[in-house]
Amino acid sequence: MFKHFQTLFPDTPQEDIRHAYSPYRVCPVGAHIDHQLGHVTGFALDHGIDLLYVPTETGILNLYSTDFEGQVLFALESVPHKYDHWGRYVQAAIYALNKDYVLEVGIQGLIRGSLPVGGLSSSAAVLLCYVMALSSVNGIELTQSELVHYAFVAEREYIGLNLGKLDQSCEVYCKKDHLLFLDTKDDSYELIERPEAMPDFDILIFFSGLTRNLVNTNYNLRTDECKVAAFSLQAFEGLPYRAYEQTYLRDVDPTVFLKWKHMLPKPLARRATHYFNEFARVSDAVEAYRSADLKRFGSIMFASGLSSIHQWEAGCPEMIALFGSIKEAPGVYGARFSGAGFKGCCMALTNPAHREEILEYVGRRYLETFPHLEGLYSSHVCQTADGASHVQHLNTK
Repeated sequence: MFKHFQTLFPDTPQEDIRHAYSPYRVCPVGAHIDHQLGHVTGFALDHGIDLLYVPTETGILNLYSTDFEGQVLFALESVPHKYDHWGRYVQAAIYALNKDYVLEVGIQGLIRGSLPVGGLSSSAAVLLCYVMALSSVNGIELTQSELVHYAFVAEREYIGLNLGKLDQSCEVYCKKDHLLFLDTKDDSYELIERPEAMPDFDILIFFSGLTRNLVNTNYNLRTDECKVAAFSLQAFEGLPYRAYEQTYLRDVDPTVFLKWKHMLPKPLARRATHYFNEFARVSDAVEAYRSADLKRFGSIMFASGLSSIHQWEAGCPEMIALFGSIKEAPGVYGARFSGAGFKGCCMALTNPAHREEILEYVGRRYLETFPHLEGLYSSHVCQTADGASHVQHLNTK
């Protein structure tokens, strides 16, 4: 990447180059409930987004990507209309920071992702890199919670995705060999150290070969369905309720849901069923992790994955088949869709002793069913890692 940067910007002194990095993330248990202020879990991965950059005192943004074509070029004083390509993410970061700061210094640089796009919250990782870079060159010191906040605002308000704070929080707060346990209602969190008695595990990522933009899927519809369910349940119970946009399933007691579930339209009942069951699964998963019970932790992941299919109604034939192949493979503790699950990838916690056997089995079974995805499907071995940061020592290889 460094050599590519030098090709693009040959006159840049090496000592001036800065490096922002954000990992990808996976959520073992806690799927689809962060936007309803639920409890979630997460690991940061040892793969992610790298941004090499230098400040531009003229306020120019001049960016290239190793993964997407084209150049992003504009001045801070005249940010153009939203790009319809990868450039809109730096615009989103500018939008979020401009709410509280005046940006005068721009950046020129090169951004790169180390895994295919889809299911690992690469968009949040990209935004975190841009927020870190723009704040750095403009002398803005951000706490971890502020970094999460600005990346969240950028994706929710500018990109237009009605998400919760799971993605940004995992990619900022996580530590290697720790499980993040996050309450998205008040942003409190705990980093649970991996118990000494816990067996080794891999985090395997299986890309379906299908990519998607969540804004163009049913992701936002699902969050709306949750809000309508919460609003309706409070009304049935005769409880005071707030404006629709301030209503969440976290506001509803589970006993109220069970009492009035039969009154909800079936799709809304399924979404709420997923929320309340997944909320309980998170508590069970955290207890299993503390107890070093990886088999139990994995079984809870499988239950989460099945709920994502049947109650949340995410997935497509390819993703569901991929999940099924992983579930059948030897040495898999647990698995589920990663991310929204409409397309993208599945993740699994697995026994390293079965690594090659799992990779071979899943790839063969999946491509037997979908041979046209040969060359697009891929699998990757990952481990847990630390969260986003500025890299102090530039890798010049």
